[in-house]
Amino acid sequence: MTIGICLFFIGLLLSAFFSGSETGFYRATRVRLVLDGLAGDPVARGLLWLTNNPALFVATTLVGNNLANYLTSFAIVLVAQQITSNPSVVMELVTPVLFTPIVFVYGELLPKNLFYYSPNRLLRRSGPVFLFFATVFAPISATLWGMGRLLQSLIGDAPLRVQLTLARKELQQVLVEGQDAGILQPAQRKLAQNLFAIASRSVQDLCTPVGRMAAIRLGADKKEVLRIARRHRAIVSPVVGADGRTLLGYVRTVDLFLDDSECIDAYRHLPTLDAGTSHIAALIQMQTGKEELARVVDADGATIGLLYASDLTDPLFRD
Repeated sequence: MTIGICLFFIGLLLSAFFSGSETGFYRATRVRLVLDGLAGDPVARGLLWLTNNPALFVATTLVGNNLANYLTSFAIVLVAQQITSNPSVVMELVTPVLFTPIVFVYGELLPKNLFYYSPNRLLRRSGPVFLFFATVFAPISATLWGMGRLLQSLIGDAPLRVQLTLARKELQQVLVEGQDAGILQPAQRKLAQNLFAIASRSVQDLCTPVGRMAAIRLGADKKEVLRIARRHRAIVSPVVGADGRTLLGYVRTVDLFLDDSECIDAYRHLPTLDAGTSHIAALIQMQTGKEELARVVDADGATIGLLYASDLTDPLFRD
């Protein structure tokens, strides 16, 4: 009888585990899995892999639930035979019916509700066990998985691949939920949205051609330079050589006011950015070097334009 009771609780536990895991898997936040996977969490990466192979996940769940149901039914019949002196077919049929509410509540309903309301936490804790069973059941699940792949090749409908990247709509939804929960202020949400909107742009689309900028020559009179800067409302100005074409560096208008010299004889180094550099990478590089102006060059090293730091920061704060 002890064996029957032990088998019953093992079957009930397995039923609860696979039923709850199935609900949790479909309810879990994809963003959470991606972030955990990017952080190097092997369990999250394994669950993400199962997301890309749903047939294997479903097969593992089906095999696990069938095993749990078989153990539960066998245990109930075994206990029924041991508690009666004269086992009968009627007793073996009635006993499972009497135990059905217990199996339904504790093996199906309760775990599904728990995973429904707390999918991320419970799936993360039960993930290693589920991946273990996925490995154990692999020989059986592989057959169903192969049939799913065959069906996919016939109808030509591939499931959505979930990579270690985040879709923009999902990120937008996360930001909205964060603001609704009081975690983010409206200004913070707007900043993050603008950041996502410009993240893929390159500096080639933002730079200003050299010919359209008011450049000053090395050795020019400072008063004249300040007059030009005031007229163009320029906070920085590129500096060219005596030939008027060789780009040397740049000066800041505020430094000209603080300098006692009568002419432009010093300038700041002009950092170089590749044309394909992303908006965010360029912003980080210029902010790290505390630079106000940068040269944008093509693959051959030729200058195609100049990039102001304000060209990178202003789009972040637009309404």
